[in-house]
Amino acid sequence: MFTGIVTDIGTVLELEQRGDLRARIGTGYDVAGIDIGASIACNGVCLTVVALGRAPQNWFDVEISAETVGATNVGGWSVGTRLNLERALKVGDELGGHIVSGHVDGVAEVIAMRDEGDSTRVTFRAPQELARFIAPKGSVALDGTSLTVNEVDGADFGINFIPHTKVATTWGDTKVGDRINLEIDTMARYVARLQEYA
Repeated sequence: MFTGIVTDIGTVLELEQRGDLRARIGTGYDVAGIDIGASIACNGVCLTVVALGRAPQNWFDVEISAETVGATNVGGWSVGTRLNLERALKVGDELGGHIVSGHVDGVAEVIAMRDEGDSTRVTFRAPQELARFIAPKGSVALDGTSLTVNEVDGADFGINFIPHTKVATTWGDTKVGDRINLEIDTMARYVARLQEYA
């Protein structure tokens, strides 16, 4: 489990297709404190660490199944791609965002951006089948970042990015047309499921 509070910006150092896709990700994390088998959310995708190293910088390797590549924006990664990273939640950690599983539900598209003072309002289009789970003032995880929804219009929804978020994550790199990993709020999923049986 994760909180959607990004704690490092990693960089894709290598990609290799070996049946599954293997990615080497450069990180600011101290790899001495990461175990093989640990989970790290990479742009919101929960991935398992399979190797670690320190040269030429700290890095970890993950293996990514074809199913995950097809269901996320991982297929668009290339060497140099910057990634929002978050280590798995430990008991007693501060829950600053919301409960995030790292299981991406679909891919949203950035359809508009405009500056509002120092902040940036970004409009996303969710896959139609996920739109009903997104509500004004509710939470979503986008590329692994816990965010509050400002407004909803059908499958479109808006998020306001403050300057800190644009610097502390990869959101300062965003442009119209980008494909973004979307994880809906777990509580919204369960409420919808309960309503099916009401």
